[in-house]
Amino acid sequence: MSTIRTSFKEKVGYGFGDMSSSMFWKIFSYYLPFFYSNIFGLRLDQVALLLVITRIWDAVSDPMMGILADRTRTRWGKYRPYLLFMALPFALCGVLLFTTPDAGPTFKLVWAYVTYILMMTVYTGINVPYGAMLGVMTDDSDTKTVFSSFRMFFAYAGSFIALFCWEPLCNALGGYDTSAGWQHAMFVIATACFVLFLLCFGMTREKLHTVSTASVGSDLKSLIRNAPWWILIGAALCSNLFCTVRGSTVAYFFSDVIGSDVHLNLGSWSFLFYAGLFLSIGEVCNMIGVALAVPLAASLGKKTTYMLSFASLIVLSIVFFYIPVSGSGYWWMLVLQGLISICTGVLFPMVWSMYADVSDYAENRDGSASTGLIFSSSSMAQKFGGAFGGAAVMWLLAAFGYDTTAGAVQTPEALNGLKLLMSWIPAAVAALAVVVVSFYPLTRSRMEAIQKELAGKRGLS
Repeated sequence: MSTIRTSFKEKVGYGFGDMSSSMFWKIFSYYLPFFYSNIFGLRLDQVALLLVITRIWDAVSDPMMGILADRTRTRWGKYRPYLLFMALPFALCGVLLFTTPDAGPTFKLVWAYVTYILMMTVYTGINVPYGAMLGVMTDDSDTKTVFSSFRMFFAYAGSFIALFCWEPLCNALGGYDTSAGWQHAMFVIATACFVLFLLCFGMTREKLHTVSTASVGSDLKSLIRNAPWWILIGAALCSNLFCTVRGSTVAYFFSDVIGSDVHLNLGSWSFLFYAGLFLSIGEVCNMIGVALAVPLAASLGKKTTYMLSFASLIVLSIVFFYIPVSGSGYWWMLVLQGLISICTGVLFPMVWSMYADVSDYAENRDGSASTGLIFSSSSMAQKFGGAFGGAAVMWLLAAFGYDTTAGAVQTPEALNGLKLLMSWIPAAVAALAVVVVSFYPLTRSRMEAIQKELAGKRGLS
């Protein structure tokens, strides 16, 4: 039984942090490839290579940030200070990322690499410590799931706001088809993200004062031989790969399969069916999934809940392929998007809470807390999933013969490829995830025993 009290205010404050991160992350994942290929002016193969290369640096920077955060000592704790000092650079880098310089192709390509690598470095600098905070705000596994659910609920709320408003903001501030519209829209989003991270800093506290007494080499050795960590890395990679493949395809799918002037009729009401609406409906349903995560995990256990969610994603994704592109079909697309998003909404609180359990497992076994290093791996998996998901979409679009020329009419092969990227391809990723998670060993009974032992070692009763 946890002896550490946590307040509703702390849970909300913790949620504000991922609300900020997710507003950026979803726009990066779902709109940045489209921005680079259709607004900024890069070729599909250049975009794919850019997405991959930037993540090679991320593979190094995430663990480095985790090690640094684990060894930080301030009056605000180990992880919270980064929320304060990285909030402004985080916002500024977002604006630079969506800035298109008036220059030649070579300079623009260099600009894209520099600003994207800078953005991901700053994202690591604030998001890895933020994620690691979950391991030091409470000592109870169930309470960690509650914190994780608050985190994901607010993350999806932020994503909904950003995605629903993105295209209208671009249109209002310069035009969806202009570089100025995208830059000005990002300035609005970035300002909101800056304020949210400041609120997260002010409303949260670190309660557990864990110390990483081992050397960096020992921490890395402990991590490498941590079997649950490896399994969870694979599961998290699949989760983000699934979401990124579908999400980064949506802008292309609506541009070329659905069209830009389709309206849905609901009685006397008629409204535009556009990518932002489709994605933001998904974010609302993600929030429903987050709300279901705690009771499902309490009833079935985290591992079973995770596997059942992925199994559902396989079926729903395949069904999406057979939905006709028609008036009634558009409604069914929204229904399936909602159901798929409920399932992914269940997944992410599970994975964050399971990382906290992996951290406790490592501390109990090896006697040294390396929470930041372990949570940095989750950020690394998120970024690799996003990178290879986004890059795979670019490579596959090129293979399907997709034409990025303004006003181009796509071939039947390209249109079918877009449908595959929304259905069968992510379904295959979900199937792989079911296999990976089946090997996860930290059951509820095992975690109860670990937490009991840790309570004695930490001096908690």
